[in-house]
Amino acid sequence: MKLVKSESLEKSMHELQFAIDAETFKAAIDKAFKREGKKYTVPGFRKGHAPRSVIEKMYGADIFHYEAINDLFPEAFEEAVKETGIQVVGRPEADVVSESLEEGVVLKAVVPVKPEIKLGSYAGLTAEKLVHTVKDEDVDAELARMQDRNARIVTREGKAENGDTADLDFEGFVDGVAFDGGKAEHYNLVLGSGNFIPGFEDQVVGHAAGEEFDVNVTFPEEYQAKELAGKPAVFKIKLHEVKMKELPALDDEFAKDVSEYDTLDELKNSIRTGMQERNDQQANMAVEDNLVNQVIETIEGDIPEAMYESRMDDMVRDFEYRLAQQGLKLEMYLQYLGQTMDQFRASFKEQAEKQVKIRLALEKIAELEKITASDEDFEAEMKRIADAYKMEVEKVKELVSADEVKKDLAVNKAIDFIKEKAVITEKAADAE
Repeated sequence: MKLVKSESLEKSMHELQFAIDAETFKAAIDKAFKREGKKYTVPGFRKGHAPRSVIEKMYGADIFHYEAINDLFPEAFEEAVKETGIQVVGRPEADVVSESLEEGVVLKAVVPVKPEIKLGSYAGLTAEKLVHTVKDEDVDAELARMQDRNARIVTREGKAENGDTADLDFEGFVDGVAFDGGKAEHYNLVLGSGNFIPGFEDQVVGHAAGEEFDVNVTFPEEYQAKELAGKPAVFKIKLHEVKMKELPALDDEFAKDVSEYDTLDELKNSIRTGMQERNDQQANMAVEDNLVNQVIETIEGDIPEAMYESRMDDMVRDFEYRLAQQGLKLEMYLQYLGQTMDQFRASFKEQAEKQVKIRLALEKIAELEKITASDEDFEAEMKRIADAYKMEVEKVKELVSADEVKKDLAVNKAIDFIKEKAVITEKAADAE
């Protein structure tokens, strides 16, 4: 391969022209004939046994040139990219400038490249950090959830209350006539859940197991079954059984049963600490997001659409992988949503554009501030990944690109740089 031309075009596009010598071109044509010649039928010859000269005479002298050029292009293009040092961010549009058996072939590729961007000020930005302090009621609410998760289900002897589960038969009537879908036996209804027509569950509350009674309700005007919308109905109820949650006592024994702690006070302190750490992490992330958004608002440069398209493809693949982890297929998921693949993919566009701009901005800051990842940073990241996935460090190194990992680490350091140079004021969330 010989580089003929390398020229930057508008909108972050780049043109490459490169020549392939006649000998290499002829060898590729011969290889293409050996692979493709078997597909051609020529009168007087068994299929796949006609000489090359006969096929070329019958179908055209350049019949195998297209396949030969297709074979030669990828490697020659890669060499041209390497020689020029451009950073390709999308697929090339290829064309043939000239071709002949005597002179060889000259190919052209127009390809989107990583844009050269400019940034406004990224040091001395301002942001407000909302500090959420964990309150006693927050800890109590979490303890209540733990109580609920560890509750025993027992039969209630008295009258049903909100929160109980009622085992009941029901049949609904409108104007004295039973309607479709209005009947069930031994249906387990959580009272107060709001799953049934407004007023239904409230009228079950206060009744005891073994009772039979009527529930009078009116269907909502916007009810999905149009023939029932807005109409009064009577449900005949037979209440078989009422079950209730028996909450464990909040004491030291509870703490021992549900955690690694010996006392309730220790468990409370652990809950408070964990909640505060999560609050602080969320507050820090909100500050980072605020600062980064300020940075990308100042971006100037032609970002090729190919970068957005590529990121959208990545996001769709990531989503498809996560669905597969749950045993679902993307095609089935789209049917549930009532969306086409194009519509689903387009839903990622805004997010993809933002992510591309963030990456470009942070890479530019890392370049301008000479921020790099050291070998120690790389080794620490390899160990973190290995620990997270329970793998050997050396195995992780075989699976990742060291250069790409170091780029990611430098980008993270660029975020830290922005934060360090920013003026961040704290404000109690209660005051907000």
